[in-house]
Amino acid sequence: MGFAVPADIFARYHRLKGNDVLMVSGTDEHGTPVMVTADREGVSPREIAERYNQSIREDLRDLGISYDCFTRTTTPNHARVTRDIFRTLFEHDCLIGQTTLGAFSPTTGNTLPDRYIEGTCPICGYAQARGDQCDNCGNQLDPADLIDPRSVIDGTTPEFRETTHLFLNLPAFADRLRPWIESKRSWRPNVRNFALALVDDLKPRAMTRDIDWGIPVPVEGYPEETKRIYVWFDAVIGYLSASVECGEPGRP
Repeated sequence: MGFAVPADIFARYHRLKGNDVLMVSGTDEHGTPVMVTADREGVSPREIAERYNQSIREDLRDLGISYDCFTRTTTPNHARVTRDIFRTLFEHDCLIGQTTLGAFSPTTGNTLPDRYIEGTCPICGYAQARGDQCDNCGNQLDPADLIDPRSVIDGTTPEFRETTHLFLNLPAFADRLRPWIESKRSWRPNVRNFALALVDDLKPRAMTRDIDWGIPVPVEGYPEETKRIYVWFDAVIGYLSASVECGEPGRP
């Protein structure tokens, strides 16, 4: 519970000082880890999400963690907030369509999400790199980049076909991010320099996935049957949507 106890201490401290505090969190329930677990156990992703949400809620309650709101990313409120932000980014040309190679199972013909694929990292040679990143060297990857890629379901070699996704145009934010980071003189120099190096290496990042578990893409041409918003767009918005949930009429 390393994520909860420090936050709880900080929140209690500020409450004692008389400051207004809103401490929120929740369970991140979309993405391929949930799907992989569901496939392994032969149940639906929603069943897995329900089970772990209940278990985590009980653990946090038993620890006495003082959340003002502990929610989840499968609520209608979270979907509405996430889709609103996604649509706004699209309308301001911050999301751009690009064609890339998508992985498909030769056995079933279905899409294989990033984390359903493992292989050797082309950068460091780690043999169990995932389709979205290498846990050994930390670099972001694409499944097509892997050496000897294989499905974690049946070990077969994926087939790669063209598919279209919406990418967050991160380089477009670099000119505003750089001076903002440089202005943070209270940061440790190594932290500031590390962040600046990341800004210099920004690349567009796919914000949609070829899966059927997640929040539908609120843009024409990205059908609900086959496309969802990428979990790493959806999940971090959970803190904002939880705060919105706290402000709903009738909530104590």
